[in-house]
Amino acid sequence: MYEIINNVLKDELKYDGMVILKYEINYPEIKFNKCEFGISIFNDRNKADALKLEKYAKGELFEDAKKTYEYNKNNNYPIMVYELIKQYEITENNALFISLYSDEYTFTGGAHGNTIRTSQNFNVQIGREIPLQYFYPNDENYVIKILQSINQQIKAQIENGSNQYFDNYCELVLQTFNLKSYFVKNSKVNIYFQQYDIAPYSSGIPVFEIEKT
Repeated sequence: MYEIINNVLKDELKYDGMVILKYEINYPEIKFNKCEFGISIFNDRNKADALKLEKYAKGELFEDAKKTYEYNKNNNYPIMVYELIKQYEITENNALFISLYSDEYTFTGGAHGNTIRTSQNFNVQIGREIPLQYFYPNDENYVIKILQSINQQIKAQIENGSNQYFDNYCELVLQTFNLKSYFVKNSKVNIYFQQYDIAPYSSGIPVFEIEKT
């Protein structure tokens, strides 16, 4: 197990004396306990991604927030504060690899914000991402079996009323399934879909636990 340090980039950006944008970007860093090539790659990549997101917040997003502020002020609308928050969860941490997912939430007005999920399944020893196929060796039909499992779980959730999905979920699952959209938790593969991919906003980010072979 690797020791993970949490790093945070955060600020409140003002315009015309008012805070119009807040951001908080959390990103992981593996504490060096020995010299491993993969640790440097993991740390450098996550730091670079965080700095890139911060640059976006201070640049493009801040400019958009200023335009919205001027529009609202000129039309006597309530002043709105933009938000950008990125958080992550380590779901697996062992000698072989680290698995995690990150949720990037952005609010720019409207009834609610939007969240985009990404994930990393990183072999620290060799400094590379682990492809989904790694967990299904010698199984050429692993994708078909995963899709079948997802559709079976959706059907069961609809029948017991535990979640809502679009009527054409079978078609949407096939269209939006992404080989990179997974993380490992409790030694099981978890496949996720983005908001609105296969279900309404109220259903959040759908996640399906799949058995490994």
